[in-house]
Amino acid sequence: MADLITTTVTFPTGATTGTATVLGTRAVPGGTGVIVDTTPFHPLDHSWPDQPGDIGTMVAGGVEYAVVDCVTGGVGPEGEFAEGTDIPVRRGTETWRWFAVHLVDGAAPAPGQQVELYVDKVRRAALSAAHTGCHLMALALNEALADRWRKQVRADGLGNPDFDNMVVADSRIDVNASTDRYRIGKSLRKRFDTEGLREALPGLASNVNERLAGWLAQDAPVRIDTPGPELTARRQWVCELPERTVGIPCGGTHLRRLGELVSLTVELTLAEDGSELVAVTTPKRS
Repeated sequence: MADLITTTVTFPTGATTGTATVLGTRAVPGGTGVIVDTTPFHPLDHSWPDQPGDIGTMVAGGVEYAVVDCVTGGVGPEGEFAEGTDIPVRRGTETWRWFAVHLVDGAAPAPGQQVELYVDKVRRAALSAAHTGCHLMALALNEALADRWRKQVRADGLGNPDFDNMVVADSRIDVNASTDRYRIGKSLRKRFDTEGLREALPGLASNVNERLAGWLAQDAPVRIDTPGPELTARRQWVCELPERTVGIPCGGTHLRRLGELVSLTVELTLAEDGSELVAVTTPKRS
């Protein structure tokens, strides 16, 4: 691995299969971490762990290995290896080398072996649908909450105050839905009107869902723009909405068109003390 700066990844193009060379293996919690030179597997990003890592299989010399997880790993300037939450720096830190680490339960192919990689397509498609839905919901929620801002703040790609980007505390993607948590603290309340927010939630959710339905009906194209194939490339989700083409920084996987969804609905809830707004967005695929 000495000459490799970062794993090359093909998942931004939608790839779910590939051929690679094993560069090395590491003992990691739960099994063996296999590092290859190029992969279609999407690894969990330790800096913003919203979309889980892909699972699937790895085949070498006629032997099939189950890949039960894929995470981000790194090698620091002193040669120290870390993976997942044990990495002490943000992904892309230039003094580190970055890899996708495929977790295999038990034995693993040896360094130098050629392997065939196969991502679980069904699970990937479900995660991609939920992740695309998450970004669309954010844009629709920004619009629905736009008139509650007391002060001018930065705008999203559609020109609305970017509530999602400024307030989101946590985002999680799973095969059934996405869950976004927004922290409503004292600092936000100085700029954002929360008066009557609880009572307004049904109407806000209705407005968001109406906007989402309209976008799905347009079957807008979706793509991932990336400056390069390396794992650390700063990728962007791009959707050609009717109003304008919108981009959101994102390291995950996505649908190709909005028409792949039959419906996309959000449920909004507010914590008892009003300190957290939760949006659960559920896609239904065709």
